[in-house]
Amino acid sequence: MRRIYLSLVLMLCLTSTLYAAPSYGTKMPAKRHFFSGVQSNIIFKRYLENDYGKLRSMQNFLLLSYGVYDWLSLDLKGGAGYIKQHPQARDEIDYPSGFAGGYGFRLRIYEKVKTKMVFGFQHISVHPKSVHLGDIKNKAVLDDWQFSVLLSQELAMLMPYLGTKWSRMDYIHWENGQRRREKSDPSKGVGILAGCDFNINKNLWLNLEGQFLDNEAVSFSINLGF
Repeated sequence: MRRIYLSLVLMLCLTSTLYAAPSYGTKMPAKRHFFSGVQSNIIFKRYLENDYGKLRSMQNFLLLSYGVYDWLSLDLKGGAGYIKQHPQARDEIDYPSGFAGGYGFRLRIYEKVKTKMVFGFQHISVHPKSVHLGDIKNKAVLDDWQFSVLLSQELAMLMPYLGTKWSRMDYIHWENGQRRREKSDPSKGVGILAGCDFNINKNLWLNLEGQFLDNEAVSFSINLGF
C-alpha cells in the first residue's frame, strides 16, 4: 500500500502537466525552532474571469517558518517575481520582476506514528514593475490566496503528501491610474496538490510540489532546520 501511495504522489509531481501559493508540506518546526530555505514557484497558467484571459508568473523567495507550538507554525517569505498577463484577443503584457512576499500558517490537526494531517493558509502578493504600452501606463499586482488540507506518510527518507485546496488568484490592474480587480475563474477554485519532502539528513531536505485543476503550478525548495 505504501509503495502504491508513493508511486501515485511522485507520478502526479513529476509526470503530470503540473498545475499557486505552495503549501510548504506537512514538515513543521518544533516549538521555538525555525526552518529557513530558498524556493522557486512557477505558475504556468491561471484563468481569469471575463475577457482578461490568463496569468503566468514566477517567484523566487527566501523562506522562514517559526514553531509557535509543535502543532502550529507561522510561515513568511520574501523575494521577487514577475507577471505575464494575456487578455483575450490582445497581446500579452509582460511585467518585469519586482517585490514579492507572502505569509501564512499551518496547523497540525492529526498525527499518529508517521502519518500527519495539516491544515494551512497561504497568501502571496507579487508587485512587478510597471510597463508602458504606447501612451498607456500599466501597473499590476497578483494576489494569491489558498487554504489547504494535506495528508502525508513518512517513508524512510521520503515524506510524500497529497491534498486538496481552495484558492483564488486576483489580477489587480491599473491603466493610467484607473484601478480594476479581476478575480480568477470561480469555476476553477478547487484544486489538488501533491508533493514530497526528500530528506538529505536530519536538518536538510528538498521539497517538490505540483498543483493542478484550479491552476497549473510547480514549486521547488531547499530547506534547513535549526
